[in-house]
Amino acid sequence: MEKNKVKKDIQNRLKRIEGQVKGIEKMVDNDVECKDILIQIAAIRSAINKVGTLIFENYATKCFAESEDNNSENKVEDLVSTLTMFIK
Repeated sequence: MEKNKVKKDIQNRLKRIEGQVKGIEKMVDNDVECKDILIQIAAIRSAINKVGTLIFENYATKCFAESEDNNSENKVEDLVSTLTMFIK
């Protein structure tokens, strides 16, 4: 996917997540059932994971395609380190 398209997609997803968070704030203010709030929290968690995945895919592509360092072992170590941090 083109760099600007990826960036725009990520920005749009983040704006949606922001709206979802504001929606949860209103739900809490209005004493909505905990179950309904938890469902929305799960939706936000899923959306955040998707944004993280898109960013990680972009990073991985850049790591291998655009790196000036030709040492693939270093690239793999860096990629694994970043992935490990992401999934914690």
